[in-house]
Amino acid sequence: MNGPKVYLLDLGSMVLDGYMMYWSHGPGGAFHFPVYGVLIDHPEGKFIFDTGFDKGFIDRTFGPGAATQNERQTLPGQLDLIGIRPSEITHVINSHYHVDHVGGNKFCTHATTLCHKCEMEAFTSPEPFEKPGYSDRDIFAQASAESGVANDIYTPQHEFLTGDQEIAKGMHLFETPGHTPGHYSLMVELADRRPMLFTGDACYTKRNLDQNLISSAHSDVKQTYASLERLRRLTEKYDAELFYSHDPEAWKTWRPAPGFYS
Repeated sequence: MNGPKVYLLDLGSMVLDGYMMYWSHGPGGAFHFPVYGVLIDHPEGKFIFDTGFDKGFIDRTFGPGAATQNERQTLPGQLDLIGIRPSEITHVINSHYHVDHVGGNKFCTHATTLCHKCEMEAFTSPEPFEKPGYSDRDIFAQASAESGVANDIYTPQHEFLTGDQEIAKGMHLFETPGHTPGHYSLMVELADRRPMLFTGDACYTKRNLDQNLISSAHSDVKQTYASLERLRRLTEKYDAELFYSHDPEAWKTWRPAPGFYS
């Protein structure tokens, strides 16, 4: 293997009201959006950026109809398309710890989980208005009596990060807080195409960026707008292509696994 390959993993879909996607702008009504993860098969390891939701938890918490996912759209099902077992994943990187981004972490039983220090703090002691997003206690183990730190989802170890990081050659994490306190976006440099910049929930859709609209789910308004501007600057600086977290129209134009980018 000469360089990294990037696979987009179709992990199902969810629905929110349009005003949740576009704060104070809407329009209202059901907005169906994709949920996906990113596998980076890299010379330094097998990395997954975001692992989707656990449908059983979503059904119990929000009711049937909030999420759609078949067996092929689970994390093990998507990895099977590529011929990879979950136990082969070396690192799980979560943009943040909301329930639709961590649901498959539990399958990666031999991985190291990477997260922002502020994100773990937000999960452990969320503000009252943030609690619904961090409520998936089926995915996270309870805080250790000895360490007082939550063991983030059934991976053998975790690392707390701060600041921008190059976690492997050509793989960059950029701080983009506001949606949550410890949010990261990820950029992957490839040999034969423009860099791929995965916004995470710092930017749900192209409309959010084009019209400077933030989602209704945010921990800090000023930081959220600043992170949209940072994504614009990063796109220009690196001539990167943006991959939004929940854009149904953009998703139709991308290449899902078992196809890949390199």
